[in-house]
Amino acid sequence: MNKLRLNIWGILLAIVLIFPACNPESDDVEPIKVQNAVQKAIFDSMKEWYYWTSEIPDDVDLSGSLSNEDLLEKLRYAPLDRPGWTYLTTRAQFEAAFTGQVSGVHGFRLALDENENLFVASVLPNGPAGRDGWQRGWEFIEINGRSISSYRNSNGSYSFDLGPNTVGVQNTFKLKLPDGTETTRTIAKESFQANSVIFEDVFEANGKKVGYWVYESFRATSGLTPVRSQEVENSFNFFISEGIDELIIDLRYNGGGSVDVAAQVLNYLVPQSASNSPSFVYRYNGNKIENNRTINFSKIGSLNLSRVVFITSRSSASSSELIINSLSPYMEVVLIGANTYGKPVGQFPLSQFNRTLRENDVEVVPVTFSIANANGRADYFDGLEANFLVGDDFTKNWGDPEEARLAAALNFISTGAVSSRLASTYYEPIWEMIDSFKGLEKEFPIY
Repeated sequence: MNKLRLNIWGILLAIVLIFPACNPESDDVEPIKVQNAVQKAIFDSMKEWYYWTSEIPDDVDLSGSLSNEDLLEKLRYAPLDRPGWTYLTTRAQFEAAFTGQVSGVHGFRLALDENENLFVASVLPNGPAGRDGWQRGWEFIEINGRSISSYRNSNGSYSFDLGPNTVGVQNTFKLKLPDGTETTRTIAKESFQANSVIFEDVFEANGKKVGYWVYESFRATSGLTPVRSQEVENSFNFFISEGIDELIIDLRYNGGGSVDVAAQVLNYLVPQSASNSPSFVYRYNGNKIENNRTINFSKIGSLNLSRVVFITSRSSASSSELIINSLSPYMEVVLIGANTYGKPVGQFPLSQFNRTLRENDVEVVPVTFSIANANGRADYFDGLEANFLVGDDFTKNWGDPEEARLAAALNFISTGAVSSRLASTYYEPIWEMIDSFKGLEKEFPIY
């Protein structure tokens, strides 16, 4: 899921539990070798907090012969903890990511269609690609002089190596625009403030006012609060002022983020009748069951929705799934697009409990909890199943009512079903961006 923040910071499916805790015994050790001390701190922190703590082997080499990353890999419970869920970073990088302070990226997302043509799937307006005018629906012909097929791996997947995430690194892209013309663009990676709301508008469908919201990451607003998004507040104030009757939330590329921001979104969506009812439940390992707790809804605003239609894909993960799962006991939720990723667990950083980790700027962020809804549903590791399978349509930009998944959502609101024509567009991509990222970047995948 995401990152729970226990101080003031940032949850993955997760953020903000603030509760007292004692430093582990390793805090009092005066290490002879810093590396040995750090690895013992990693091991001790994992034994204390890791969700699958009973699966951690006791005979792990802590002599320093392994890298910190290799050590963590040996501690990871591979059957359920997928690669990239439990990771190492620094505190500064963690906090920057959860407030949208990105660095060393171009600011766009990639996706393949059913014929393995590569498209710009989405663009962050504030990034280099956005400022260069890039749009969803542009097709890549070449990257750095290489054909797209040359990036295909022997296993049939793809690896797009655009260099290190370092400011100033340049890449050259040859693209075909929707009108058939071609353009070559060279852009450099930069640092910038990423936005989470990509598009919002209101449509008319069968006499109803239908809000459409493209939301790509659950990030708090930097400098405002670690648990609230100004973008979320602005969007819902817009929909309230428009008097919408229905809402379509497009999470097809939303890999997760802050659980606290997810809770903020939930409180706008939930019916007034469910305010103060259980929204979701944090569940920890056997060492920490005293920290299990229920988060209740607290209704915000005047939206009075009886259902929410979600556009989803395999890239919809963590906090995106939390939103859907938490609403389902209280109102109708309809998923259009594809099944979601399947991450019913979350994490938060552990250096706050361990002086050795803090002093060496090592942030361990393991899976530390699962989240259940009011009905106890929690173990959807295979993803949440879509009600209507519809293909991603890169021939249309955001907000085009003819774009297949948006058209299907509007079709459902108007008729209660999705036409066979739109259902026939479904395909399963052989590669999706979320699979090419690990650790903190898997939460917010972007090139």
